[in-house]
Amino acid sequence: MPSSLQIKDLQLFRQNERLLSMDEHIAGGDILTVMGPSGSGKSSLLNWLTGSLSKDFTATGTVWLNDQDVTHLPAHMRGIGVLYQDALLFSHLSVAGNIAFAMPKDNKNGGKKQRLEKIAHALAQVGLAGMGDRHPDNLSGGQQARVALLRTLLGAPKAILLDEPFSKLDTQLRKDTRQLVFEQIQTYKLPAIMVTHDESDAEAAGGKVIHLER
Repeated sequence: MPSSLQIKDLQLFRQNERLLSMDEHIAGGDILTVMGPSGSGKSSLLNWLTGSLSKDFTATGTVWLNDQDVTHLPAHMRGIGVLYQDALLFSHLSVAGNIAFAMPKDNKNGGKKQRLEKIAHALAQVGLAGMGDRHPDNLSGGQQARVALLRTLLGAPKAILLDEPFSKLDTQLRKDTRQLVFEQIQTYKLPAIMVTHDESDAEAAGGKVIHLER
């Protein structure tokens, strides 16, 4: 069955002020882009989707993943991956260790040997062949962004949220990394929501764009 992410009748409030209303269905491989000034509710939308909305906000509505209502599930059980502007890699782990950390410990991934083979294959696919034993602090910004992407993807999410993930990369690197991320979203058929300030991100995503008002 194809993946889908559905936001039904969302009303998001800060104290008594309504920030946004939303009703959206995102099919696997599609990217919904959300743009708007600071304070318009972009980050709060992502926090609500992941189950980590701060106490200053309230929301009504439901979030559905593959026809399952996950609104009241704890964050770690929702199956929603997030890519942030910072790679947020653990500096006490190697590149392979960082990716393995997020992988489900189940029979599908086999034992340690199979997991390492899967990681090595994934690294090769994004141009990082043989870098599994490297220390993440010795990687360039673009390489760290790719490791963060693999860590998210091999965590087997059912949907992916992109929180300004390209904003700290220079123009060419931004373009290359963005293309890679969007290709992986299509390959894995993941529904995605991207928050960005950059029109070129929205254009490259090629999906629906929502503009929030302050």
